[in-house]
Amino acid sequence: MRRRSPLPPAPLPQRAGIDPVRVRLPADPDGVWGTVRDHLVDRFQGAIGAGRVDAMLDAGRFVGADGALSGSEPYAAGRYVWFHRDFAPEVPVPFEVGIVHRDERIVIADKPHFLATTPRGRHITETALARLRRDLGLPALQPAHRLDRLTAGLALFVVRPEDRGAYQNLFSGRRVRKEYEAVAPHDGTVALPVTVRSRIVKERGVMAAREKDGAVNAESRIELVGRRGGLGRYRLLPATGRTHQLRVHMNGLRLPILHDPVYPVVGDPAPDDFTAPLQLLAKVLEFTDPVDGRARRFESGLRLAEWADGPIA
Repeated sequence: MRRRSPLPPAPLPQRAGIDPVRVRLPADPDGVWGTVRDHLVDRFQGAIGAGRVDAMLDAGRFVGADGALSGSEPYAAGRYVWFHRDFAPEVPVPFEVGIVHRDERIVIADKPHFLATTPRGRHITETALARLRRDLGLPALQPAHRLDRLTAGLALFVVRPEDRGAYQNLFSGRRVRKEYEAVAPHDGTVALPVTVRSRIVKERGVMAAREKDGAVNAESRIELVGRRGGLGRYRLLPATGRTHQLRVHMNGLRLPILHDPVYPVVGDPAPDDFTAPLQLLAKVLEFTDPVDGRARRFESGLRLAEWADGPIA
């Protein structure tokens, strides 16, 4: 099997912790594109318009391996082009990303509520990855897994690209013990502890995941560890990592996590409303380090607001 050639390094630095977009010019057997500009206009005019493409070319914002492109260069399939997108305004998330641990291979971050882990959709620069790259001066930093935007707590990032696969495989191979904490209504009629096993599906473009009949793909153990004033404090131990898994399983037990804007009813909170964080915290990560074989255990320094002020029962 023929080995892939390594990708060329980007000639543009990151901007606000975000990598430039890389485009590889595709094959053109019919000779549709005479110049690089012809292809860029065809490719991007639907999104930003031909005039904007020309303005970016005039400003030197499309760059090849040898420098800025004018657009008049003859089209050459396989050529790489880089550029930075214009970032849409984002509502700043007014909470810091904590650092629980940092060494030459990994960073364990304490991610706050409301901050996405990685750039996606309308959350690009206001993400944990972008902030950590900027603040720690680690442009090659990459996540080993993803924590939901509304969930706070521990997220593992890898410093060196050559180590990323080993740490990602820990999560994909279910060799990480993850412990979460949640605050939700207390209902004495729900028998706990319980291990919930179900099939969860998440459709693209649909906010809520749902359970349906079929082969089990999601498993969570749910334990009650305290109660007061009609609320319970729960320890959640996921054996799998489906999207919204813990939120779906808690809701299925009629114990929806406090301040969940999706379960049981999909709401539409304002993007600048940070007053009611989802009461779900990724509390503990435990694993055997795939590089040096050491036992690793990390615990979040955060506490859930709805339980932090009173004694834990």
